[in-house]
Amino acid sequence: MAIYTPVRAQETATEAKNKQVVLEFYEKGLNQKDADAAISYIGSHYTQHNPVAADGVDGFRRFVAFLKDKFPQSHSEIKRAFVDGDYVILHSHAVREPGTRGNALIDIFKLENGKIVEHWDVTQPIPETTASGNGMF
Repeated sequence: MAIYTPVRAQETATEAKNKQVVLEFYEKGLNQKDADAAISYIGSHYTQHNPVAADGVDGFRRFVAFLKDKFPQSHSEIKRAFVDGDYVILHSHAVREPGTRGNALIDIFKLENGKIVEHWDVTQPIPETTASGNGMF
């Protein structure tokens, strides 16, 4: 599976590296459910703002184990990736169970020295229809 990696003209080399770190972390951790591979992208501390995931490497490991156990076929497709200095923002379509509409996600990652140290996310179920007729992506 190819990872979506948009590049804008004014993106610095550090920003490009930060974005690549997050994309690889996301693919390995959330899609491949390989916590050990993903953890190499996490810094010496990891603050988690998702209310169902704990801080730190152990918290991330437990979250990946939960996904692997409860939603082994879950997959997220990154639709957009934005970078601004040490922050990387992903707009993704997450489907935990094949055949369902899934959720639209926004993930925000903060990096220090090329490692992920903080994470926020918001999620919204994808409705069957919208008042505007516009999709979520």
